[in-house]
Amino acid sequence: MNITDRTTHNQGHFCSVEAYTFHYYAVGRSTAPPIVFLHGFMGDGREFDTVIDRLSMDYYCLAVDLPGHGKTRSCPELQDNTMPDLAVGIIQFLQALNLQSCSLVGYSMGGRLALYLALHFPAYFSKVVLESASPGLKTVAERADRLRKDQQLAQTLRTLEVEGFPDFLTNWYQQPIFADIQQHPAYGKMLERRLQNDPRDLAQALDGLSPGRQPALWEQLSHNALPMLLLVGALDQKFVRINRAMAEQSPALTLQIIDRCGHTLHLEQPQLFTQRIIDFLAID
Repeated sequence: MNITDRTTHNQGHFCSVEAYTFHYYAVGRSTAPPIVFLHGFMGDGREFDTVIDRLSMDYYCLAVDLPGHGKTRSCPELQDNTMPDLAVGIIQFLQALNLQSCSLVGYSMGGRLALYLALHFPAYFSKVVLESASPGLKTVAERADRLRKDQQLAQTLRTLEVEGFPDFLTNWYQQPIFADIQQHPAYGKMLERRLQNDPRDLAQALDGLSPGRQPALWEQLSHNALPMLLLVGALDQKFVRINRAMAEQSPALTLQIIDRCGHTLHLEQPQLFTQRIIDFLAID
């Protein structure tokens, strides 16, 4: 398969594995080195379109809709759709596409998943880029508190009327980690895409993939040997602290803090974000 046409890219493809039918976008020469992209909460596989436009000149780029987002669906028998479940599904996806080794780029929720994949299935990945990501919460009490809050938020999403979804999104992006994203020229287009999601599906994803359910990865991170690039915005102080602590866990981790950015680096500074990935992947 050799996909270079933007129309084909936007149509996407489906790949069914044991518990999921993944919808994904692919662009670039299939013979080029592959990069798999994992988006954040409320995004979809189109999240990285601007980045992929440039990277697809030299790489085969595959952007996956995660369950509860876009057109990916999980089987009815899968009750919880937790991170270990989804990680196995992603590995089966890679196997189905015969991707024996690839680079991995994950943002926020997708970054947590990317880190989990890299630490549990390192043989499948050559390099990993984590944007505004985290190894999870360290203590049982922190995880219990976060799960309670996420379940409350999930319930809000389940009972949300259609006309209430825009207000929910507006409030979501007023969180301090996003800095002044609502003033960014690309915010309107991002919001339009977010509104295409079903709040009930998002609720299921939020509950299943909550950091409150995620196993803490700090100890495993200290044994990591895979090259990883940590990218975080200087205005996102919460994740600056987290990523500084992450970088101390392993010499294989490189931290870069991007000025004048909040949580969504790939949207706020797409050219700079892309160049950081290119430079990182070029290192032998």
